[in-house]
Amino acid sequence: MNEQNFSNHGKMVPMFHYFVGPVLILNVVHSVLWLFHSGATSVHVIGPAILNILVALALLLLAFQARLFALGVQDRVIRLEERMRYEKLLPQDLQPRVGEFTIAQLVSLRFASDAELPALARKVLDGKIADRKAIKQLIQNWRADYQRI
Repeated sequence: MNEQNFSNHGKMVPMFHYFVGPVLILNVVHSVLWLFHSGATSVHVIGPAILNILVALALLLLAFQARLFALGVQDRVIRLEERMRYEKLLPQDLQPRVGEFTIAQLVSLRFASDAELPALARKVLDGKIADRKAIKQLIQNWRADYQRI
């Protein structure tokens, strides 16, 4: 496995990103085109065609929503893990401020090494840095997370 860093930490799931998503998008496009190119004028043909479009859209939305649900659960687990980590690593003056971190900040700071976490945590809180990408770019010593969704 390659060493993880800011430029390569995004995770692509080939089965989802290169197969399921494109096939479901193609299915929606095909369903819409079929309705318009079939020359259907009868309710007996238009009704099922519209139902096919609705089912195609529902499947596409279901796939993407399932991905978002998994990412949401992952963020909640990261929040718990990072709060436990912060109890061990943050200095006493930052301990009471742990509740001020947003999920986005916690998720981004998880990549910071133990040694640089206290200073980065202070910088993020004091500077009110909320952008995930900006926080990750501040990290000098990357702590890999190979188990993400």
